[in-house]
Amino acid sequence: MTLAADDPLGRTPDFYSYPSRPIDTAAIEEGFVVIRWADGAELRAYALWLWENRMADQGIDERTREGKLDPAGLPDAAVLRGARISSGHLVVEWHEASSSEFDSGWLRHVADGHESARSAIPPSEHWTAADLSELPTRPGPPVLDGDEAAVAEWLRLLCRFGVARLEGLPVDESVVGEIGRRIGALRDTNFGVTWPVSVDLAPTSTANTSLPLAPHSDLPTRETPPGHQLLHCLINTCQGGLSTLADGYAVADHFREHEPEHYDALATLRWTFFNRSPDHDHRWSGPIIDEGAPGSPLTLRAFHPVRGFPDMAATDVPRAYAALRRFSAVAGSTEFELRSAFRPGDLVAFDNRRILHGRTAIDMMGGTRVLHGAYIDHDEIHSRLRVLTRRTASAPMSTPQ
Repeated sequence: MTLAADDPLGRTPDFYSYPSRPIDTAAIEEGFVVIRWADGAELRAYALWLWENRMADQGIDERTREGKLDPAGLPDAAVLRGARISSGHLVVEWHEASSSEFDSGWLRHVADGHESARSAIPPSEHWTAADLSELPTRPGPPVLDGDEAAVAEWLRLLCRFGVARLEGLPVDESVVGEIGRRIGALRDTNFGVTWPVSVDLAPTSTANTSLPLAPHSDLPTRETPPGHQLLHCLINTCQGGLSTLADGYAVADHFREHEPEHYDALATLRWTFFNRSPDHDHRWSGPIIDEGAPGSPLTLRAFHPVRGFPDMAATDVPRAYAALRRFSAVAGSTEFELRSAFRPGDLVAFDNRRILHGRTAIDMMGGTRVLHGAYIDHDEIHSRLRVLTRRTASAPMSTPQ
């Protein structure tokens, strides 16, 4: 699949051209055009959906490839009068004696489910320490240089495992922003667009102390916490300060399957999280394991330095604390947690809403540890991976999971 050149027919309601997939038959059934291919694939296309996706600057604006019709002005489904095949493509006839042509390749990509929100995104692979003995790693310089195949390969690893490392990058604080912008827009927060992680005399976060950090996710104080985090190591000559990572999906699986009473407390009882800052007062209430609406990604709200108050009935507080103790113990156990030292030039990206990250205590008697970080949302990761998958044709568009 490639970016479409200027096409006088303007057949597809997006900016891609699709390999031709000649249609075998098309028939009208109760307001739908039933489209079938010789290999048995089928698409039931409703009349008004086809009406909205008419090209030639009718339903779809040719400049933006966005729909331009107000639903209040849509006709009745009886506007559909006929359907036929022309040169393998679909031709639909409307009641006012007009007709519209629809590209067979575009219709087939819809029939195959490639228009879904999960299109081209690899399924998540849940892991424990036994499954993933070390971080998935790729060379960093090709990604920094913008090699599209290298960027796509790295992002696929990141989507599969929730974590992926680049190695051998320059030790310059601008690198994390440059890598992020190879993907999309970085997310600004009260810490800035990019931010240092080092031991400070006047820290604004426990991350900038020598204290150990329990398994956690960043910014549960936000309605939607950042999707991914990028951490680039500039200097590390200190003792301790090992990075810890655990797959929140696997941790949630454990509680769902083996400790259902704690899972219920973790997934339903809400806490109020707020950042304790002189200049900011972000607050949000939610459970530790936030499954969200069906199809939503898992969101773990587990940064305990900003977990302020139980937002639940007093009778539920004891079981909420009991579940909380178990959650942190399980996430930090050797069964689930990977530990590794940051090396200068390493950049570790991880899904901030899925991966529970932390750090062992840093020895203050000597050495220096400086990281530089940035946030980037799921939307940007997924958008870039879809575009690169289509552009490089290095992997098929995935069937939605």
